[in-house]
Amino acid sequence: MTYQPYTIDGAGRVSRWLITCDHAANTVPEAVNGGDLGLDPADMQRHIAHDIGAKAVSLLLGEMLEAPVICSNFSRLVIDPNRGEDDPTLIMQLYDGTIIPGNRTLDAAERERRLEAYYRPYHKALEDLAARREDTVIVAVHSFAPRLNGRAPRPWEVGILHAPWEERFSRALIERLRAEGDLTVGENEPYPGHLPGDSMDCHALRHGRDNTLIELRQDLIADAAGQRHWAGRLAPILRDVLENM
Repeated sequence: MTYQPYTIDGAGRVSRWLITCDHAANTVPEAVNGGDLGLDPADMQRHIAHDIGAKAVSLLLGEMLEAPVICSNFSRLVIDPNRGEDDPTLIMQLYDGTIIPGNRTLDAAERERRLEAYYRPYHKALEDLAARREDTVIVAVHSFAPRLNGRAPRPWEVGILHAPWEERFSRALIERLRAEGDLTVGENEPYPGHLPGDSMDCHALRHGRDNTLIELRQDLIADAAGQRHWAGRLAPILRDVLENM
């Protein structure tokens, strides 16, 4: 079977929603060091290689919102689709204290090959989906580790990320989530809400599309029950926010 750097689920769905999952997979394509970045297999199951649980939540949300879902099919350690092409963290050599052996001697030719083979096809497909309607709403699904090495535990169950100057949809979503009464909701936590050239910058902000980025804590969506719970909780909330904006 020919390798594809992304998957699209529900391509024929026609609602306003578009669900994206930039860090869906921990796949290392065969063309990258024979499919091995030199890490212990256990490390490839960690958050450094992919967003644990995020793909399953994305696919469930797509079904519930009748939305197409695009997922990356390469590890963020191969190349990170949620970074600009000129970002120094585009291809990580050290992540959360772990050295990435397959990236330590990366040269310009291999960097360009990975951009052309994985990163750019993913973004081309994402933009094609986003451009199918003038009123597309992009929901990016990510997950975050409960704590990083040597850091304090992260208290949020969910974080909503947005650019400082474009918060309309995200602000309404934050208020709606906080109104639930049982959630610690982070705003631009545990990460800043915008990086130049990131996925939302390229596909939402530059086109004036409504958008939000949802970060779910990984221990809450590590199994099928948690994934179903969070998708089922988020889908009606997202609908309510859009209807009441």
